[in-house]
Amino acid sequence: MADNGDGDDSQYTVKEGDYVVLKRGDIFKAVQIQTKKKVIFEKQWFFLDNAVGHLYSTTFEIAPGGTLQPQKTKSWQSSTDAKEAGTDNRNIVDDGKSQKLTRDDIETLKEQGLKGQEIIQQLIENSSTFRDKTEYAQDKYIKKKKKKYENIVTILKPSCRILALMYHGREPGKICHLRYDTLSQMLTLANIHAGSKVLVFETCAGLVLGAVMERMGGYGSVIQMYPGGGPVRAGVESFGFPAHFHDTLHEFPICHVNALLAGTLDATAKDPGADSNQANMAAGEQQPQPEAEQQGSPAEPSMETNDSNDGSQSRERDERERGKEAKAQEKKLKQEEKRRKLAAAAAQLEGRNADGLVIASRFHPCPVLMGLLKFLAPSRPFVVYSQYKEPLIECFTKLKEHGGTVNLRLTDTWLRHYQVLPNRTHPLLLMSGGGGYLLSGTTVSVDRAKPASSQASEEPAPKKLKLTRH
Repeated sequence: MADNGDGDDSQYTVKEGDYVVLKRGDIFKAVQIQTKKKVIFEKQWFFLDNAVGHLYSTTFEIAPGGTLQPQKTKSWQSSTDAKEAGTDNRNIVDDGKSQKLTRDDIETLKEQGLKGQEIIQQLIENSSTFRDKTEYAQDKYIKKKKKKYENIVTILKPSCRILALMYHGREPGKICHLRYDTLSQMLTLANIHAGSKVLVFETCAGLVLGAVMERMGGYGSVIQMYPGGGPVRAGVESFGFPAHFHDTLHEFPICHVNALLAGTLDATAKDPGADSNQANMAAGEQQPQPEAEQQGSPAEPSMETNDSNDGSQSRERDERERGKEAKAQEKKLKQEEKRRKLAAAAAQLEGRNADGLVIASRFHPCPVLMGLLKFLAPSRPFVVYSQYKEPLIECFTKLKEHGGTVNLRLTDTWLRHYQVLPNRTHPLLLMSGGGGYLLSGTTVSVDRAKPASSQASEEPAPKKLKLTRH
């Protein structure tokens, strides 16, 4: 990420209003630093006020009352390190009777204010089988209890990798099951770099768009093609980009692509649907007014009561009218801003000189790809992601028939994590079944003006054989 000009050290320090990622074990959550706001993470609540001013990647302990305290560096130098470890676990029976402390005892220790490390030490001392376990089994036991009883949280700076891990672990359906290694392949195959013009069409909660903006570093231009009434950028907000990053971001509705290609798009025209809505609102405002006047018009026995009622009703009507006028003015400003953004994005696309195309959506990619490829300059890369390979096979066949692309490749990546520890390095038992499929290629210039018959007629005539007399 580019420096936002606040200094060399400030970008590594947590500040109020920053977007951060909370980490505990393999669980992540993106939040914004706000004072006196309760945050619930992994069934625990706390406040992030004390995190302001500390460096990113700092680990905090959750103290009673929800306050955060920086964790002191400590090592497990206790009586358990000088223990005798067993040679194997063949004589250990998991019958649930090896632990002398009950659940009520553990809750009592928590109420007394004991920290996680002290509770784990009590569990070790009251376990009858801990000393009979092997050294590896003891480390595994301690790691399991630390995960359960230690109230710690780490605050990380948002990045493409961390947010991809967070979405894939918590809500993979929101990002079309896009895995972080596949996302990195997309950024590489599309040649995303600073100073380029990139088209992005995605329905992955803004994760792909944010990854492209992060790689470009605030230089160049990104044009987001979005379906529906407006773009979805929840993931982009979690990145916490500086203000100048958003100046390079443009938006264009995918439904206007055909009109732009045909040259019939009028970006300055008003939305007829919005005008009809305003007319309906104005008609609705005028209808209840006679009823209100009729309610205040009948003669009453007391003139003072009529005057007070008329005055209160008139004030209410004035307030309602002012509120409706303010809403109408705000809506008009939003529509003008939307038309201005549409015109700016259309101006970017009219040159048809984009440097890259990235597609990752839940829609069928074939019509989207064939329409957006026309905005790419020759010799530019494009990449399409899909959770399934069948839509990409159809795109591959269509591109082969249509022409204008070379180096087409349909690939998928295989990822497996390994545990790397002394004398026990091995692949993890659980792994991701698949990270989706990628179709990539490069555009080329094709001259379609001349038909095949004219090309055949332009071939040189065969040379005549020269006859010589003998």
